[in-house]
Amino acid sequence: MAGRKIYRIGTRKSQLALVQTEIVRKHLQDNFPDLEFLIEPMSTTGDRILNVSLSKIGEKSLFTKELEVALAEGRVDLVVHSLKDLPTVLPDGMFLGAVMERENPNDALVLSPKFKGHTLATLPKGSVIGTSSLRRVAQLKRRYPHLVFKDTRGNINTRLAKLDNPEGEYAAIVLAVAGLVRINMGHRISQVISSTDSLHAVSQGALGIECRENDFDVHKLLESLNHHPTYIMCSAERSLMRQLEGGCSVPIGVNSSIKDKILSLHGLVSTLDGQRVVEFEDHISLENSKSDKDDFALASKLGIHVAKELIKRGADTILAELAH
Repeated sequence: MAGRKIYRIGTRKSQLALVQTEIVRKHLQDNFPDLEFLIEPMSTTGDRILNVSLSKIGEKSLFTKELEVALAEGRVDLVVHSLKDLPTVLPDGMFLGAVMERENPNDALVLSPKFKGHTLATLPKGSVIGTSSLRRVAQLKRRYPHLVFKDTRGNINTRLAKLDNPEGEYAAIVLAVAGLVRINMGHRISQVISSTDSLHAVSQGALGIECRENDFDVHKLLESLNHHPTYIMCSAERSLMRQLEGGCSVPIGVNSSIKDKILSLHGLVSTLDGQRVVEFEDHISLENSKSDKDDFALASKLGIHVAKELIKRGADTILAELAH
C-alpha cells in the first residue's frame, strides 16, 4: 500500500489517551481504508507536573497546549482530546471537527479492597477519598460531610496503585466512569455516583477531535465520526462554561439530555467547601430546527441562558471569590 496519504494523529502519552486515540484511529481507518492514520504521542504540561494540584497550576490548557502547537505547526493533522480537557475558546485557526458518542459521563467511586461493599454513605467517618477535582470535592463534601477529601494526581493506574497499597491512606478514589470503562477497568467501579450526588464535568465522557480550521480535507474525514446528539449536548455545556469563564479548576457541574427533541441542561456552581451552591435547570426545543447548524445555535443559546441565570443567583460572587 505504498503511496497512501498519511494523516498523523496527536495525543497525550497516557494509557487512557492512547486507548482513546486508537478508538478514533480505528474508526478513521475503517471508514477510509485507502488512507493511513498514524498516532503521534507527546507529553503535555499537565502530564509533566504531577506534584502540584491542577487548580494551583493556573493554566487552562494544561493537557492541550503542546498538542495544539504541533497541530498549528503541521506536525500532526488532528488531535484527540478528552473533551473536558479542551478549553471552551480554541486558539485562532483551530476547529472542533467532531465529538464522538459519549460514554457514561458520571463519576465513579472506586474502593480500596479493605472497604469492599461500602458506598459513599456507609464509609466510616474520616475515610480519605482521593480526587484531583474541586468539582467532585465541593459536591461530595456537601452530601457526605463525614468523609475527608485529599488531592491525588497521576494516571488511572498510578491512582489505583495508591488505592490498593495496603499501607495507603485512601479508602476510595473518585474517577470518571468513562476512563475506567475505556481501559477495561470497569470492574473496579464500586458505585456509579448519581447526578443527585454530583453533577459531572462539562463534556465528561466525550472525545473531541480538533483540527486546523482551514484543513477542509480533515474536516470531511471527521464528519464521519461526529455523533450529533453528543455534539449538541456538549455544545450546550461548553457554552455555559464559556459564559461563566470557568476552567477545570472551578467547581462547575452540569447534566444534559436530549429526549423527544427537547434539550435539557442543569448547571451548578459551588464554593470549595460545598456550603454555598447555586443551581439552575432549563430546556429548549429543537423541534423547528432545520439543520445541524440550527441545533448548535440553540444549544449555545441554552448554555448562555442557564449560565446567566446562575450568575443572577450568585454564581459570579462564588467564581470571583475562587479567583482570588
